[in-house]
Amino acid sequence: MPADPTDDWTPVGVVFENHPIEIDGVNPWQQSWQSTGAIAYVRHPAHPTQVHDVSVYDMQVEGRTIRFAAGELSNGVWGFYRPWR
Repeated sequence: MPADPTDDWTPVGVVFENHPIEIDGVNPWQQSWQSTGAIAYVRHPAHPTQVHDVSVYDMQVEGRTIRFAAGELSNGVWGFYRPWR
C-alpha cells in the first residue's frame, strides 16, 4: 500500500456493516455491487494518518451508474467514499 492516498475520493461515511448509509441518495447495502477491479487508496475520515486500500464498485440504480469505493476499515466497520467532483 502506498504511503500517500490519492485525492480522487471523498469520504461519505463510516458505518457498521449493514447499517444505513447513502451514496447519491442510495443505500448501497440494498443494491448489487459490481467490482471495477480498481483499488482506491484513501484516508480514514476519523484517523487521517491511516491509509486504507479499498475496492471500487459500480451499482446500477434506476438507469444510472453510481461509482463508489468501499472497504472494511476494521472489524465490521466499513468506510464508503465517492469520486471527488
